Amino acid sequence: MKVLVLCTGNSCRSQMAQGFLKSFNPDWEVLSAGTKPAERVNKHAIKVMAEKGIDISGEHPKLVDQFINDEFDYVITVCDGAREVCPVFTGKVKHRIHIGFDDPADAVGEDNEVLPVYRRVRDEIEARFSKFPK
Repeated sequence: MKVLVLCTGNSCRSQMAQGFLKSFNPDWEVLSAGTKPAERVNKHAIKVMAEKGIDISGEHPKLVDQFINDEFDYVITVCDGAREVCPVFTGKVKHRIHIGFDDPADAVGEDNEVLPVYRRVRDEIEARFSKFPK
């Protein structure tokens, strides 16, 4: 199965979803991208995923345009912004679905205030994607 997970910045939610999906089934080809990719994966996302034993520190945000001609079993948007501007893929896409999550990058404050938000979103992503593709 080949899956593309999309969000706007490709720095938090889509990276976490990609990490979980890869850990659930290493035989799947799971990619992530953004409509307006950030410069790097969010440090808090890296930290909370490491708490689950999943290393996303080697990932980097990618622009969705590089995958426009590819074929996917699933293209999944995880934020409303990406869903609204999701490009038309010229490659074959069998299923397009939206599974929205709050953006943990919107959390402000010190680490002890911000990290619980990242953990909550991480846990929501894990719970929802653990049932994928059901």
